[in-house]
Amino acid sequence: MKRKALSILLATAMAAGSLAGCGGSDSSGSSSDSAGSGSGTENQGEAVPGGEEGKVINIYSWNNEFKERVEAVYSEVAETSKDGTVTTLKDGTEIHWIVNPNQDGVYQQKLDEALLKQAEASADEKVDIFLSETDYVNKYTDADADVAMPLKNLGIDPETDLADQYAFTKVTASDVNGVQRGSTWQCCPGLLVYRRDIAKDVFGTDDPETVGEKVKDWDTMKVTAGELKAKGYFTFASYADTFRLYGNSIAEPWVKPGENIICVDQQIMNWVNDSKEWLDAGYLDKTVKGQWNADWNQAMGSSSKVFAFLFPAWGIDFTLKPNWDGEMGMWGVTNPPQEYNWGGSYVHACVGTDNPQHVKEIILAVTANKENLLKISKDFSDFTNTQTSMQQAAKDDENFSSEFLGGQNAFKYFAPVAENIVMAPLSPYDQGCVELIQNNFSDYLQGQVDFDKAKANFETAILERYPEITEVQWPN
Repeated sequence: MKRKALSILLATAMAAGSLAGCGGSDSSGSSSDSAGSGSGTENQGEAVPGGEEGKVINIYSWNNEFKERVEAVYSEVAETSKDGTVTTLKDGTEIHWIVNPNQDGVYQQKLDEALLKQAEASADEKVDIFLSETDYVNKYTDADADVAMPLKNLGIDPETDLADQYAFTKVTASDVNGVQRGSTWQCCPGLLVYRRDIAKDVFGTDDPETVGEKVKDWDTMKVTAGELKAKGYFTFASYADTFRLYGNSIAEPWVKPGENIICVDQQIMNWVNDSKEWLDAGYLDKTVKGQWNADWNQAMGSSSKVFAFLFPAWGIDFTLKPNWDGEMGMWGVTNPPQEYNWGGSYVHACVGTDNPQHVKEIILAVTANKENLLKISKDFSDFTNTQTSMQQAAKDDENFSSEFLGGQNAFKYFAPVAENIVMAPLSPYDQGCVELIQNNFSDYLQGQVDFDKAKANFETAILERYPEITEVQWPN
């Protein structure tokens, strides 16, 4: 393991502040002799069949999402403590849930600190499983970092055991050599989620196929936005609502492997320019500045004049539904103006784990077992990561219709989007770039700075976040 590389990365990350640990292509813990080791990537972290397992499985995450799903489908679960911090398995092994918030980079900082100590940690203190998000998964699957164990070394063959997963999720969880170092129960295709009452008022119908034709591409959507404005409605709440669609369409990674130059893709600038046009035209609510704030949440309420949001399944269940204060059945889903993916939690076996067999079982139970994934979809409304099960759910209105969506089966619309997603190329700098480009151009879109100042502010902010970056290149 490249301990020196991780030490430098961790120091940089902690100095960076809000997104600790996101600032380099190397983020490494150290291999442990308890789960095999070796000087080459192919051997490091290789599970030893039949080896004695540890008594504590430490799982690092930023919320209880993974814990709830393990408890729901892993057959070896016996009970969970009242405070939710320890799950005991039938053989007496304890899962210890180490949860730190994603906000301000706390989760990554705590995880990186633990990875740095992995080699010297006692058996009960070693990291066994950790999770990452799409925005920073590349940092942890990096081959040189070598903190996420290749699944084959754990005894999982991605070509057979994970053959039914959506291809783009497998690519996302792989290093640059194509070695898969993680797996996910989630597939996060996004849809357009719209207010049925507004659709009826403006279009005369809330039929999802008819509405889908109104929003089938950006040119059509702009015409539709004019119709909505004429009736006193906003198409979306915020310019931030559309960012993921543009960001999923970039042609090159923010930073190419082995380079230290940030390249801002033309699609990112298209988002800036189109957002300015839509704001000036009155298609967006100027009082809603960004996402994940009170104004944005209120825009999902019954008194709002906002027609639609762009959400994956988790966004409907965890964001839209809690903010809706009107009657059930007032929202519907249809195709988005372009296919996109938003989010995804990846599960990694940590190099140095002393519980390789338990870790293997957990990963397979939660991310590969078709029946388990169907149960997760039913119980938690997740669009899960086996193609055949999601095709089945798309045709099963009886079991997968949603009261919140007026009896609609959203899986019918999610499935074709998932099958056509092409993930944008990833880099370890994605989370910082995505956050800072939005922050700094938000000031421009709100009229606080001019366009050139927004560009300059982004350059300053990104170089402060990542001191190793030497240049920011903008499209012509």
